[in-house]
Amino acid sequence: MYYKRIRDLREDKDLTQKQLAEYLNVSQKSYSRYERGERTIDPEILSKLATFHETTVDYLIERTDDKTDYTKKKRR
Repeated sequence: MYYKRIRDLREDKDLTQKQLAEYLNVSQKSYSRYERGERTIDPEILSKLATFHETTVDYLIERTDDKTDYTKKKRR
């Protein structure tokens, strides 16, 4: 499930749920529910997460396994 991917990305950067929740302007409790799959992630939050992790929403929601941010590919 895609919520595991979101958790893994956060953990790869050694961030706490609280730190990422602050960046997203949501409560730590809400963010925790996103990671556990107990709450649907708003498209705006998904977009912010993709930007933060320098990837795409498609990667976050497991439509692709290509983590590369396509906007960065275009600039090359």
